[in-house]
Amino acid sequence: MKIAPILFAVAMLAGSAQAADLTVAVRGPDGKPIPDAVVTVYPNGQPTKGPIKFDWPYRVAQQNIQFTPFVLIVPAGAEVSFPNLDKVRHHVYSFSAGNKFELKLYGHEESRTVRLPAVGVAAIGCNIHDQMVGFIKVVDTAYAAKSDANGVAVIHGVPDGPVVAKVWHPYLRAPKNEKTLAVAAVRGAARETATIELRPGGR
Repeated sequence: MKIAPILFAVAMLAGSAQAADLTVAVRGPDGKPIPDAVVTVYPNGQPTKGPIKFDWPYRVAQQNIQFTPFVLIVPAGAEVSFPNLDKVRHHVYSFSAGNKFELKLYGHEESRTVRLPAVGVAAIGCNIHDQMVGFIKVVDTAYAAKSDANGVAVIHGVPDGPVVAKVWHPYLRAPKNEKTLAVAAVRGAARETATIELRPGGR
């Protein structure tokens, strides 16, 4: 009578053994950590089939006359909210191909929502405050993460096996601001270091 629970436990263990956590440390040529770099992983080089859901808010606030966060990751088709937490009005827009939008002047504690259908990047600005710049990375993989203040991005639950991994940063000196990492496969807990060079003025 206890065979079924035992088989279930074995199956759970087997399933967990087939997933990996990939930790990528993103560094500049000087070895300093680079935050706000987006690492994406494609098992077998393929996009994720079916709905993609990340556990962070799809939200870019206007606060202290800047966009927060500076870089946001969302799946293609996501609806992103743009709350205005400043006491001044903002006029948010993007001219990026496939994800163009315009949110005309709105004020304190008002919010607007935009759907971003196209895989790629939506560079966002404010028509009133030229210093406001932000980026939304729109992805087609469930395996994505952004590097933190220490330059570290952790992607959980990557299936064991061959992968294509990429790192993107809005100021990365490379075609489309993206670089393919030398990660051929993932097994268990894997760690990699990505060294990238940013254009002058990159944060």
